[in-house]
Amino acid sequence: MPKMVVTVDGVVLKEVPLTKERTTLGRRPYNDLVIDNLAVSGEHALVHMSGDTVEIEDLNSTNGTSINGRTVKRQKLKNGDTIELGRYKIRFIDDGAGGGSDYEKTMLFKPGMALPKVPNSRPAPLGAMPPLQADIKVLSGAAAGRQVSLVKVVTTIGKPGVAVASITKRHHGFVLAHIEGDEHPQLNGEAIGDESVPLKDGDTIEIVGTSMLFIQR
Repeated sequence: MPKMVVTVDGVVLKEVPLTKERTTLGRRPYNDLVIDNLAVSGEHALVHMSGDTVEIEDLNSTNGTSINGRTVKRQKLKNGDTIELGRYKIRFIDDGAGGGSDYEKTMLFKPGMALPKVPNSRPAPLGAMPPLQADIKVLSGAAAGRQVSLVKVVTTIGKPGVAVASITKRHHGFVLAHIEGDEHPQLNGEAIGDESVPLKDGDTIEIVGTSMLFIQR
């Protein structure tokens, strides 16, 4: 079944199977694939599916729709194509496409896994990760005192539409990254930039007025 894999800065946020003849993409909440970012129009693009053919059509969006770095109005999608909407990249995966590599047919994308840049390269399997364990303890706000274990590969924090950050488990440890919003998260009182930064035990994270303590065990 063809699907869309949505990423920001190489981090997989979601997968959306294409099961309908028409799939809408845009910022408004009624779209099939909602991308809450000001660079994306309310009704940005439309994916048409007819038999084995999948096409994307730009709906006169403000910033346009690009495929593999080229702006298009309407174009047929092929396995591995990357649609660019602002900072978001959406990779089209068609498991049933003929002539694809073994990687394209068998690779599974999981939230938080970086997309490989070379088609025949594979990231190390998640099972090979060291047994890293960490928690986030909320220090302020209504949830003060709550402690959450970071059991997923990627955990998002913040408030959608205002500011969102991610804490991602990698082979060497945990990293903090800004995902969207004008407000960047603060690490130990300093706002981070657009690059991910490593976390260590005892670090304090603050986002949308909430402070959290990072505890690595």
